[in-house]
Amino acid sequence: MPTQPVTPKDRSAVRTLLRLWPYVRPVRARLLTAAFVAIVASCVGLVIPLVLKWLVDGPVGDRDPAGVWLGALYLLLLGIAEAVLFGIRRWLVARPLSRVEADMRADLYRHLQRLPVAFHDRWASGQLLSRGTTDLMLLRQFLAFPLTFLLVNGVTILAGVIIMLSQDAVLGLVILGPGIPVMVMCALFERKYAEVARRAQDQVGDLTTVVEESVLGIRIVKGFGRHRSQARAFRELSRTLRGTELEKARLLAGIWAVIVTLPEVAIGAALVLGTVRVADGALSAGTLVAFLSTALALRWPVDSIGFLLAMSQEAATATERYFEVMDECPENDGADAVAKTRAAPAVRPSAATDGLRFDGVRFRYPDAPPGSPAVLDGIDLHIRPGETMALVGATGSGKTTLTALIPRLHEVTSGRITLDGEDITALSRAELRTRVAVAFEEPTLFSATVADNVLMGAPDTAGDRELERALGVAQADFAHALPQGTRTQVGEQGLSLSGGQRQRLALARAVVGTPRFLVLDDPLSALDVHTEAAVEAALRRVLDGTTALVVAHRPSTVLLADRVALLSGGRVAAVGTHQELLRTNAEYAHLMSGRPEHGEDREEAR
Repeated sequence: MPTQPVTPKDRSAVRTLLRLWPYVRPVRARLLTAAFVAIVASCVGLVIPLVLKWLVDGPVGDRDPAGVWLGALYLLLLGIAEAVLFGIRRWLVARPLSRVEADMRADLYRHLQRLPVAFHDRWASGQLLSRGTTDLMLLRQFLAFPLTFLLVNGVTILAGVIIMLSQDAVLGLVILGPGIPVMVMCALFERKYAEVARRAQDQVGDLTTVVEESVLGIRIVKGFGRHRSQARAFRELSRTLRGTELEKARLLAGIWAVIVTLPEVAIGAALVLGTVRVADGALSAGTLVAFLSTALALRWPVDSIGFLLAMSQEAATATERYFEVMDECPENDGADAVAKTRAAPAVRPSAATDGLRFDGVRFRYPDAPPGSPAVLDGIDLHIRPGETMALVGATGSGKTTLTALIPRLHEVTSGRITLDGEDITALSRAELRTRVAVAFEEPTLFSATVADNVLMGAPDTAGDRELERALGVAQADFAHALPQGTRTQVGEQGLSLSGGQRQRLALARAVVGTPRFLVLDDPLSALDVHTEAAVEAALRRVLDGTTALVVAHRPSTVLLADRVALLSGGRVAAVGTHQELLRTNAEYAHLMSGRPEHGEDREEAR
C-alpha cells in the first residue's frame, strides 16, 4: 500500500507547490513574460471604464457626434488590444509547459526504474500510473492557468479597487464590504477542498489499478466467468469516486454562491446609492458609469477565485502525490559504503576461484510484522566455481527469496553473499548484474520483438550470433516460425505465446550474455517432457562453464546439478549429491517422490 497521505493540516499548499520550482525554473522567463502580458491585458480592460466616463461626461453630455465616434474607436482599439495580449499569453505558455510535463514524467519513469523491488511490492501499479498521467496533467493545467491568473487577478482586483476609491470613496467602501466574509469562506473552503481532492485522486489510482488488473488478467476473468463480479467491483469504485466528485462539486458550488452573491449585492447597493447621489447632484453620471463599469470588470477576477483555489488545491495534491514517489530512496547505483568498510576475511580467495558463497545470510522483508520469523535464517552455502547446485525445498521454504538476494533485488538483513570472494554489496549494481543472469519462474516478456526481449540480457554490442546461440540453448527455434521471425512483436506480457514458449525465451534471455553466474528459478516448469529433455541437453553445455544455482522441483531438473542443497524452514538442512540425499535424508526423498505432504499448502514465502 502507498504511504499515508498528508492531511491538509500537515502541509501548506504554497510550500507544496514550491517543490515544482526546479522544473519551472528553466522556463521561468517565458512564464513571467506571460504573466506580465496578462497583467497588462487586464489593466487595459480597466482603462475602458475611464474612457466611458470621459465619453458620458464629455461628448454624450455635450451632444458631440464626432467625440462619440472617437470614444467608440478608443473602446474598439482597447478591446482588440486586450484580446491580442491574452492570445500572446496563451502562445507563450503552451510550449514551455508541455516541456515541464514531459520532464516530470521522464523523471518519474526513470526514478521508478531505480526504486527497489520492495517499493513495487507495496505500491499498486494503478496508483503509479495515475501519478504519471492524471496528476501531471493537473499540474500542467495549473501552471498554464491558475498560477498565472491568481497573480493577474490579484493585481487586477487591487488596481480596480484603487480606481473605484479614486472615483468615489463612499461607493468604494460599499463595494469592499463583502471582502472580509469572502476571505473567511475561502480559507474554510481551501482546507476542506484539499482533503476531498486528495481522496478523489487516490480513488482514481484505485480505479486505474482495477482496470489494469482486469485487462492483464482477462483470460482468468473470462475463463472463470468472473466478468460480472469484476464489473460489479469496478462499478462500486466508480460510484465511490462519483460520490467524492459530487462532494467536490458541492464545496465548489457553495464557495461560488458566496463569492458571486455578496459582490452582486454590494454592486446593487452601490447602484442604488450612486443613483441617489447623481440625482442629488453629488456625483456625475459619467463617474457612476465608470464606477459601475469598473465593478463589473472585476466580477470575473472575483468570481474566478473559487475555481482557481480549487484547481490550486488539486495541483498541490497532485504535487504531493508525485513527490511521494520521487522522495522514495532509490537503489544505490554504486557500491555500498558499508560493504567497503567491512573487515576482509582472514584469507581472501583469489579472483575466479571461490564461486558463489552465502555466509550467515539472514533476511526479513522490511514490511514484515514486528516479531515475525525471518524468511531466511543463517544460510551458509558454497557453490564452487563452475559447479551447478540445485536448490530444493518445500513450498514456503524461501527458495525464490534466496535467489532474489544474489542480484540484490532485495538486500540481506545480515550476513553476506560473495562472488569469487568479493562481497556483492561492494560491487555497483550495474557490475553485479553483468556478472549474474537470472531467469525467474514467472517469465515476463515486454511489448517488443522476440529479438529485443532476448537481447535484453546481453551487452549492447550483442547481435544475431548471440541471439541464435541463446535460442538454440533454450530450444526456442519456434521463434523463426513466427510471422516475422525474431522480429515478431510478442505483445503485452507475451500473452500471444504459450507458457512454455515464454519460459524458453526467458531462459534464452538469461544465457545470451554468457554470464559467469547463473540463477535459474525452476526454468523448465512449463515445458513438456520432450522439450524439457532437449533444453536440458543444451543447458548442460552452458552450465558446464558457469557457476549456477538452479531452483528445482522435479528430479529431471535436479539431475542437471552437481550437488543439491535442501532448504527447510529458512535454513540449509542438507547438502550433497542427488543420490546421497535420497539415501540419507527422508525429507529430500519425500520431496523427490512427488507425494503430497500434510500442510504443504501453506503460503509460500514471497
